[in-house]
Amino acid sequence: MMNDPGKSDDSVVPEKPPNEAGRPAEEVVEGRGSTKGNPDQQNASRTQCRPDALSALDRIRQQARRDGRMRFTALLHHIYDPVRLERAYFGLKKKAAPGVDGETWQHYGEDLEANLQDLSERLKRGAYRAKPVRRAYVPKADGRQRPLGVPVLEDKIVQRATVEVLNAIYETDFLGFSYGFRPGRGQHHALDALYVGLMTEKVNWVFDLDIRAFFDSIDHEWLIQFVEHRIADRRVMRLIRKWLNAGVLEEGEWRRMEEGTPQGGSVSPLLANIYLHYVFDLWAHRWRRTRATGEVILIRFADDVVVGFQYRADAERFWKELTERFGKFQLELHPEKTRLLEFGRFAIGNRRQRGLGKPETFNFLGFTHICGQQRSTGRYTVLRKTIRQRLQAKLHEVKTELRRRLHQPICEQGRWLRSVVAGHLHYYGVPRNGHALQTFRSRVGWHWLQALRRRSQRHRMTRARMQRLIDRWLPPARICHPYPLKRLGVTT
Repeated sequence: MMNDPGKSDDSVVPEKPPNEAGRPAEEVVEGRGSTKGNPDQQNASRTQCRPDALSALDRIRQQARRDGRMRFTALLHHIYDPVRLERAYFGLKKKAAPGVDGETWQHYGEDLEANLQDLSERLKRGAYRAKPVRRAYVPKADGRQRPLGVPVLEDKIVQRATVEVLNAIYETDFLGFSYGFRPGRGQHHALDALYVGLMTEKVNWVFDLDIRAFFDSIDHEWLIQFVEHRIADRRVMRLIRKWLNAGVLEEGEWRRMEEGTPQGGSVSPLLANIYLHYVFDLWAHRWRRTRATGEVILIRFADDVVVGFQYRADAERFWKELTERFGKFQLELHPEKTRLLEFGRFAIGNRRQRGLGKPETFNFLGFTHICGQQRSTGRYTVLRKTIRQRLQAKLHEVKTELRRRLHQPICEQGRWLRSVVAGHLHYYGVPRNGHALQTFRSRVGWHWLQALRRRSQRHRMTRARMQRLIDRWLPPARICHPYPLKRLGVTT
């Protein structure tokens, strides 16, 4: 029988970090903004003269914040609420691939009220059954295949409603340096926090860690124990077990999953966050306060983690103890992708004195982070450039799709390319990354020119005409995000 990980010495739940001054600078942007509002979560006036009454999820959130050890025993009725199920349905992607039953969003919505009422009744009486997840693969930037799970539509609806309810509890528990798949947080919040930490804190060493096959390595028994620290509703726990035990259908063959959660379901990111909250976050936060001799910054987005240290001895001790910690919970650091590198305001000078050349770089959330210098003053700064492999992979994807759309009208091709380029600029448009943005836009224009010239051997697509099309349809390369230190001054 496993020991309770929440009560052991190395995973004691620490007190919540204070919100007042004294936090590391990179964690100032880690404030706990309120989760995204929902119609039934807004406080509504009971009468014109009485104070506002708290909604159901607001009351759950308030109780969870008041008592960090409270276990919630009655949650399922919030999940099978037809209004919440309907909102979950409309929150799904309309053109998402169907699961093993072939049910699509459009077909299910033809008789939506009756379908959701039937789903609600099955959830209420325990007759709901989770179906196997269809296995699919998407290419990664390095050429490998990433396995994804495609649940059936009803599983997506119930999972989304469950996540909405459980978020009211866990958003009060999760620590500030956790950013992945949380309401009101995204990649650029994590990137900002990392930039601010590297610029303002005494960081001389960066520990870039990678968890080998994390989503496929989550131990179900440990995961259930972690969830039960807060959830005592046996019907909700039965729901989670159904999803974990539903198995995977690949090439017509069903396979039971003894460990791991399939990527692609709405509940998988939350369960992964809960697992790492108990395995890594609480432990690392306690280690930083009790074991470190210098300053330490922590940034985690799902299973992507970067830790900054003032002293190399702290980094090496953290690496060793984290390896042992992960071993207890069936996790493993990737031996090739996990590394410790010298990085910070003194890295350039120190390495030059030792004759080691420029500091190493590391990748995080699509950007290569580089020790650089400001153009005007020559002072230390952190440069963030689009990862070269990501840029090339996206251009290859655009080229392939243009061949498929070869004979579409130019206006349709232009509208599609405009959305592609705008999305790329919106994500990668950070300061000092303008050259990569311009490269992407110009290469997209080049691939478009080649595609249009292939439509006929007697094409009339001159460079001048092509430039007019590019100017009309492709957004200009521009910086979309301010410097993180400026954005930090606004948000705080």
